[in-house]
Amino acid sequence: MQTVSKTQLKSQLLSYFRTIEKTKKPLVVTHQGKPVLKVYPYKEKPEDILLKLKSSVVTFKDPTAPVGEKDWEAL
Repeated sequence: MQTVSKTQLKSQLLSYFRTIEKTKKPLVVTHQGKPVLKVYPYKEKPEDILLKLKSSVVTFKDPTAPVGEKDWEAL
């Protein structure tokens, strides 16, 4: 895990953000040598992704039945 002082972080903030995005590892920010912050890369929880899919699945009662003209919207 990378460690950086507040002063270094302030002067090169975007560079450190890019490093966090690329490595996917947190960054510890120190003040007078003591850790005060930990910056983590953003990561969606798997549950959040599944919630987006909720009610989006279409079910078919008889998936092997032949398709008729009434089933095609373009016709």
